[in-house]
Amino acid sequence: MDGVIVHSTPLHNRAWEIYLEQHGIDPMRVQSRMFGLRNDEIVRDFFGERLSDAEIIEHGANKEKLYRELMYPRLEEFMVPGVREFLARHNGLPAAVGSNAEPANIEFVLRESGLAPRFAAVVDGYQVDKPKPDPDVYLKAAELLGVAPEECVVFEDSIAGLRAARASGGRVVGLRTTLRELPSHDLAIDNFESPELEQWIRSLPR
Repeated sequence: MDGVIVHSTPLHNRAWEIYLEQHGIDPMRVQSRMFGLRNDEIVRDFFGERLSDAEIIEHGANKEKLYRELMYPRLEEFMVPGVREFLARHNGLPAAVGSNAEPANIEFVLRESGLAPRFAAVVDGYQVDKPKPDPDVYLKAAELLGVAPEECVVFEDSIAGLRAARASGGRVVGLRTTLRELPSHDLAIDNFESPELEQWIRSLPR
């Protein structure tokens, strides 16, 4: 979802900066320390390993609440170009969201963007034993869609996500919404308006 449906990294960065500064923590290198990871991993990195599970959950929830407050009035501005039209063109194909994002954020973006009906399944990193970079999120998404993983096309923007996508056995499209250099992909595009995307999809075996 993040970096594929909505270009959320700038506001996630800002939300973490605000939240960490509120707690007297230097938000140095916040983007590289958060990108592609689950919130519990990020909280432990900045706040230390001694926190209880309840404290980790509370910090994560408070930061994400701040993120949604920042994003709410600007969601349309941060939608990845062409994603609505792409989903409309391929509305007949089963689609799922597989994300390490917080469940509340996934629900928020899909609801407020109006895209929730486009997806037959939603899998977050808390529904599987191992989140990205392990492939479990995508394997479960394929299972819920009733298709083989190798028949799927996975869209990703993060290193962890691309590794998970490749390990799942599906074909991989990397989006340069956040990083310019992307490893392990079958196709790399700037966004869903890139003309080479539809050309590549038409070349896939049916």
